[in-house]
Amino acid sequence: MGTLISVASGKGGVGKSVVSANLALALAKRGRRIILADLDVGGADVHIMFGELNPSVTLTDFLNKRVGRLDDVAIPVTICPALRLIAGTGDTLATANMVYARKKRLMKQLRDLDVDIVVIDIGAGTNYHALDFFLMADLHLAVATPEPTSVLDLYRFIKLAAIRRVLACFLARSPLSEVLSNRDFTSVEEVMEIAGVTDAEGRDAAEAVLQSFRPGLIINRMSNGFQVNVLYLRKVLHQYIGGDLTLLGEIPEDPHVSQAVRRFLPVVEAAPESPAAKGLLAMAAAVEQLVAASAGGSKEKTKQSEEKQTRVLLSNPAFTQDSHDSLALRPEVPPISRQSARDNTIQSTNGRVP
Repeated sequence: MGTLISVASGKGGVGKSVVSANLALALAKRGRRIILADLDVGGADVHIMFGELNPSVTLTDFLNKRVGRLDDVAIPVTICPALRLIAGTGDTLATANMVYARKKRLMKQLRDLDVDIVVIDIGAGTNYHALDFFLMADLHLAVATPEPTSVLDLYRFIKLAAIRRVLACFLARSPLSEVLSNRDFTSVEEVMEIAGVTDAEGRDAAEAVLQSFRPGLIINRMSNGFQVNVLYLRKVLHQYIGGDLTLLGEIPEDPHVSQAVRRFLPVVEAAPESPAAKGLLAMAAAVEQLVAASAGGSKEKTKQSEEKQTRVLLSNPAFTQDSHDSLALRPEVPPISRQSARDNTIQSTNGRVP
């Protein structure tokens, strides 16, 4: 079993698939056996970046059981023998809105792939599929751009992921699991207060899970005018969610990226000396260090915990809806004004980040 790395974003259009494709190729070029799985159900396009305009097999073949093993739909990438691609689906309504049994089978076989690393490109937004695929991984990466809307959507995504992860701790053991699963929670602390009253041990377990929840942040399309105040964002996440954030890379705005896409190549292959390629390669090196650090006993412990939580989520009726509608959670943001969010979270590079 390899290390699973999920790449997600709070909104579309931030370059998540570009990051996923270049990360997978960069890791493969560093000697790792890699599978890049496009799980952006309903909007898969990673195969285009490798020139596979009409893949011979796709995720749809696996989901519809025309192919028995997920490994059998992983096609080789011509430019790098160490990299294989699971082309995404979305060409039918049924596959774009996969049911519980299909999702469970897919998640299990992702774990069983015989490679070093599986990079999972996840659809944007906070639907059930996106959150479940994001949380099932060993390492969680979140992509955002410096725009205020992207940063706030990133916060919402991480908040909902944390709520779903904490709920799993209580649903696994609480006699009130049915009540909890049907309640509309707006914050992690609300889950803690309501479920923790009758389950002190569950609260301790949930707090431990939150402390280990450290998504890696990748800022894409950085320009000369603005930068994300990562320290402020970390403070907000810690205060309102209880988790933390690790900055793994900043990718500059670079016309070489769009030029590479038009050539059906990742930019690290098409223009390896470009600013964006250098930023992506540095990010891949940081990710590889995290993979190495997670390879010991702590990884095994975390994996068992994640698998247990995944089983709970998937076996609970409230979390196995066939639709891909967003979670019934109000997208509450921290109690700061719009202007304050702009001033504090995004600052001119001429100023000093607190």
